[in-house]
Amino acid sequence: MRLYQCSVIAALSSVALASFSCEAVVDGIKWSLKELQGPYSVTTGEESFPTVTNTTWTINPCGPIQKNKVDHPKAQCPHGTQVCGIERVTDDGGTTSIHKIIPIAGDIDGRRVDEKVTRLKTSESHADSGKEGLRVVLNGGLYEKKPQQAVVEFICDPEKTDGDKGSEKKDPKEGESAEEQSLKFINYDTTNAERNVLRLEWRTKYACESLEKDPDADQGHHWGFFTWFIIILFLGVAAYLIFGSWLNHNRYGARGWDLLPHSDTIRDLPYLLKDWARRVLGTLQGRGGGRGGYSAV
Repeated sequence: MRLYQCSVIAALSSVALASFSCEAVVDGIKWSLKELQGPYSVTTGEESFPTVTNTTWTINPCGPIQKNKVDHPKAQCPHGTQVCGIERVTDDGGTTSIHKIIPIAGDIDGRRVDEKVTRLKTSESHADSGKEGLRVVLNGGLYEKKPQQAVVEFICDPEKTDGDKGSEKKDPKEGESAEEQSLKFINYDTTNAERNVLRLEWRTKYACESLEKDPDADQGHHWGFFTWFIIILFLGVAAYLIFGSWLNHNRYGARGWDLLPHSDTIRDLPYLLKDWARRVLGTLQGRGGGRGGYSAV
């Protein structure tokens, strides 16, 4: 019996959103995995003469895996699946057939993905203390009446840039070992009585806490000079009116409009504005009359 592992990464142009949308805030730190959107796959194989069994585990960290138009719909993962496994068996004659379709996680048939995101540095496990990144637990799958679960560890690796904008998600280079691949299959544990658990590891620079943020992304979270100027001006005017009203009431016993500082000016303000508008209008009409500033006698 010979075990082998290979990785296959496929791109998809249209991605729908699921419960886990590739963004998380843990311990005040924000992560965005949106650059990794699209289906990524890792394939494990088991060769036992006269058959070869391959299981392809596919994950879209940002939404459901979309069905393609090549394969029959029933030969693909159910609608809403975010993590899925498809087992194919090839006989000695070269005929390949699908043996299992295992929906691991997603919003499937009314079941929710109910994601749980943990920062590895602050995880309760001592084995995670030296790691940087996130652990994402996804639920919602059901196979043979048994709940399924995916545990995906996004590990910080500045050298791994899968998902960069403008680049294609290609198959691994020839000779690339499983340890060098970004997405790795760890195990599929079926010994738990409550649920089967698929464990994946994904090394990417987008899991790094120190990843430089886009300055334009945070621009909307900071108030500019003009906003602060308006706020300070408003507070200053409000403080002046309140203090002036208090002073007029205590010193002169003023009431009503007389409480306000410069109440006479404020009371006459509508008339002053009306007179000013009349003067401006008269000046404009005088210029348009073409009489050179002289009135008719």
